[in-house]
Amino acid sequence: MALKTPDYKAGPFGRGGGMGPKTMSLKTEGKPPPPKGPKGYRVEDRIGIQAPAEVIWEVLYDLERWSEWNPTYTKAAGVIRIGEPLTLTLQLPGQAPQEIRPRVLEWVPNEQLHWQLSLLGGLIKTLRYVEIQQLAEAGCIVDNGEIFGGLMGPSLGRRMAGPVRRGFRAMNEALKDRAESIWNARRA
Repeated sequence: MALKTPDYKAGPFGRGGGMGPKTMSLKTEGKPPPPKGPKGYRVEDRIGIQAPAEVIWEVLYDLERWSEWNPTYTKAAGVIRIGEPLTLTLQLPGQAPQEIRPRVLEWVPNEQLHWQLSLLGGLIKTLRYVEIQQLAEAGCIVDNGEIFGGLMGPSLGRRMAGPVRRGFRAMNEALKDRAESIWNARRA
């Protein structure tokens, strides 16, 4: 079964995508309306990292070493390839560890990693993303978030927003420390 993969950078996750405020009329001559973002409840954390996108991506891409630095996903295995399953141990602050098995939805080196998870027969669907936006040679913004969709997903997202956001913040801080440490060692 083929996966439908939307263009995230130009679509719902892009800063100019369908999730932001509307600033112009939807009536355009001969053009379809802009794409709408995925429906659901979004939880996100952003951080600035003083390292090139390539270094940040190198840390993210190496799943086998996530256990060395990542407090949110304490174990990770799999291959970052569209449609491939990942095996992750999710450890949110104040929660028991939970093994999840999402599928890679989309990835672009040095830019983004997205995976999806379906629980309870599709009643809960999540779209998880880590996106890197390079602002300077050695300066990036990393968006780390999840959209909770499906019939029960938004209510779960609202209920779990605090621990999920704290988990994303902890992951971002650890990613920042690791990437900046690697970058500083290479420049020395």
